[in-house]
Amino acid sequence: MSAPATGDVRPGGPRMSAPATGDRSGRAPQRGPAPTAQRGAAPSTQRGTGMVLKTLTEEEKQQRVRDDVLRNRVGEMRRAAEEDMRRRQDDLSRAVAEREAASRRAAEEETRKKAEEEARKKAEAEAIRRLADKEKAAAALAANPATSAAPGRAAEAEDDEEGASRRRGAGGAPGKVAPARPAPSKTRGGDDRRRGKLTISTALDENERVRSVASFRRRVEREKRLMQQSALAPTKVLRDVVVPETITVQELASRMAERGVDVIKALMKMGVMATINQVIDADTAELIVSEFGHRVQRVAESDIEIGLVEDADDDSVLLPRPPVVTVMGHVDHGKTSLLDALRQTDVAGGEAGGITQHIGAYQVHLKSGKAITFLDTPGHEAFTQMRARGAKATDIVVLVVAADDSVMPQTVEAIHHATAAKVPIVVAINKCDKPGANPDKVRRELLQHGIVVEQLGGEVQAVEVSAKAKTNLDQLEEQILLQAEILDLKANPDRRADGVVIEAKLERGRGSVATVLVQRGTLHVGDVFVAGNAYGRVRALIDDKGKNVVEAGPATPVEVLGLQGTPEAGDEFMVVENEARAREVAEFRQRKLRDARAAAGNRGTLEQMFSKIKAGEAKELPIVIKTDVQGSLEAILGSAQKLATEEVAVRVLHGAVGAINESDIALAAASGGAIIGFNVRASKQARDLAERDGVDIRYYSIIYNVLDDLKALLSGMLAPTVRERFLGYAEIREVFNITKIGKVAGCMVTEGLVKRGAKVRLLRDNVVIHEGQLSTLKRFKDDVREVKQGMDCGMSFENYDDIKQGDMIECFELETVARQL
Repeated sequence: MSAPATGDVRPGGPRMSAPATGDRSGRAPQRGPAPTAQRGAAPSTQRGTGMVLKTLTEEEKQQRVRDDVLRNRVGEMRRAAEEDMRRRQDDLSRAVAEREAASRRAAEEETRKKAEEEARKKAEAEAIRRLADKEKAAAALAANPATSAAPGRAAEAEDDEEGASRRRGAGGAPGKVAPARPAPSKTRGGDDRRRGKLTISTALDENERVRSVASFRRRVEREKRLMQQSALAPTKVLRDVVVPETITVQELASRMAERGVDVIKALMKMGVMATINQVIDADTAELIVSEFGHRVQRVAESDIEIGLVEDADDDSVLLPRPPVVTVMGHVDHGKTSLLDALRQTDVAGGEAGGITQHIGAYQVHLKSGKAITFLDTPGHEAFTQMRARGAKATDIVVLVVAADDSVMPQTVEAIHHATAAKVPIVVAINKCDKPGANPDKVRRELLQHGIVVEQLGGEVQAVEVSAKAKTNLDQLEEQILLQAEILDLKANPDRRADGVVIEAKLERGRGSVATVLVQRGTLHVGDVFVAGNAYGRVRALIDDKGKNVVEAGPATPVEVLGLQGTPEAGDEFMVVENEARAREVAEFRQRKLRDARAAAGNRGTLEQMFSKIKAGEAKELPIVIKTDVQGSLEAILGSAQKLATEEVAVRVLHGAVGAINESDIALAAASGGAIIGFNVRASKQARDLAERDGVDIRYYSIIYNVLDDLKALLSGMLAPTVRERFLGYAEIREVFNITKIGKVAGCMVTEGLVKRGAKVRLLRDNVVIHEGQLSTLKRFKDDVREVKQGMDCGMSFENYDDIKQGDMIECFELETVARQL
């Protein structure tokens, strides 16, 4: 069987191919996809064409598989969006149809009401007409009594069938008058109520009153007016009223949609005298709501936070997000230099001089298109606080260890923080380009703290890098991305944003500025949000490069402008539906914070106040003065004002003549002050109240004693004078590296003496490069308290190791001298 003829496929050549035998339409047969070459097989040649098929590599196969998965996911998202759009269109059509049906029903109801109103008017007119005809007939009978068969009995032509038959009589002949009926019997208790229909005979009976046309019209008008009032009266709407633990009268009236005056009247009926702005308890509010007929929903004040954080997202809507990395390590191991190298900018150099765009977090975009978010948190304590709050702001910790110093105390501290937070660690062995670098020593010492690197059979990745030479930085980024791929980090960008506050500050001209890390959802300009006990609306979003953006997705750090207050680092950040909800949540959290501070605060005796003054917590002395005469009060007030300086002052809350009463105690307790009584005493009720609230009352009878005590308190409020006392100099002759201690300087005391625990300055070429505290002072192998001139010793600084041979150490002490007014 011969193969079908193929046309010329050369570029520019004529395309001539005969149609297939079985295809009668004349169309050329469709060509299927070329068969894929198997891995490892020799490249095959297509028969008759001379073309060689390219063998796909394993990476290209994986790329095609990933492309297929991505296309399928995009298709699923597109189909879901189309289905959502169709569902919304159906809902819209249904709503339009329901609205049209409601309009038709309303029009029909209006037409029916108009028809009923016209029929009612016609019936009223007909009744009035019939009553007028009856009155005319009665007048005609009175004018011609001959037509009547007996006096007092009248007969006339009437449309009523019953009256006509009574006039015709039993024979039915016209013109005859029916015989008179006997008078009704009154044997049933004198019941003379009218029975049957109203006729001319009964209407003209002398024993009954005749209703006039005017009275009938008045009755008809009254009924019409009542019907109109009932139609115009609004229907009362019963509402579900949410009643918290405390609520103002105005707020309760607004929630019930009632007038405040009516609510106050209801409270007065219950014996509660309240104004429109007064706060009432939940039980009273519940009784008021029940009185107005509404339904009550009792809630606690803390229920306002229910539903503030949305539930977890479904796995079908999650998309990959960049990892969030925190760099930790020992001092001077190159953390900042490594971050600068990764960011390819000199952050430290920018911060030393002018304006910097450092906001605490930033993103690094790699050549592959992926991104990594790095956090620059202010120390380990803030990091653990975020983890304790459950914010999960950090996914991976990069532990930086210098190859020449190996594991140091703060390195161990960083390991403990990361282990407690259950965060994976990637070790970056820095300074591998230095002559004394020993990466193997770093790996061995990490074993002592439970960190087993991959080279020693563990699972922790360790990369040898150099921030100065910028070597192996790409490997470190690959290890971070590999760890992130293992963690399978995903988030839903199509929801309301929430995250964590990295840092917050108050800037001139910009107000409160918060740096937030978005964890879920997308933050847009104009969103209303709550951050701790502060809230606001997003006025602007600024990224780590200082550019304004309109939105920020998951794992993106941005600066947020528009806060009404300043939150704290580690507070949760979330977007809410409206500003009223945000204000309620923020006010509730502020009340909780105030209550906690009030419970923790101690206000009371002058001794406690004096301790606060010594601690520098108070610069103003609040007091209440009560004296026996006005002259004494004026003297004390004038002398107290003269004691004031630019730093401290006496703040007189209240000064009056008379005994100390309960209002004075309440004022002093509210302001945290004390009471001075000059030749006066407190009543028993005031003493009991002062003992309960912890307010100190001091009695004086000599004015000089009052002024002496006030002067002593104000003197204690003054900041003490700090003086520096020189101790001695020491020269570094040799530098030793001691395990678990760090660098120790072998020194010779050249002048004065050196004390352990004293303040020191490190001088290099007569320039101060460090100022700190002396942590270790040894003489040979023994710890000593001081070393005098001409003696050798070993010294180490607290949290500082950058010492060199030939440096000078200046030792000094700080003395505080109390100031007097």
